[in-house]
Amino acid sequence: MKATELRGKSAAELKELLLELRKEQFGLRMQHGSGSLDGRHQLKLVRRDIARVKTVMNQMQGETA
Repeated sequence: MKATELRGKSAAELKELLLELRKEQFGLRMQHGSGSLDGRHQLKLVRRDIARVKTVMNQMQGETA
């Protein structure tokens, strides 16, 4: 997911996406804890996606203020 794609979304869509990503991250952490996670790189990718969404949300707040 790229930041340019995220900038085209509304604040409500970004919040929904952030919630989905956090649920995915939780599931991956549980899989990692139980030892059933094959690709540990997935955790890193989801964490970076969360950071991108939060960054775009903060930028949008800065523009409106």
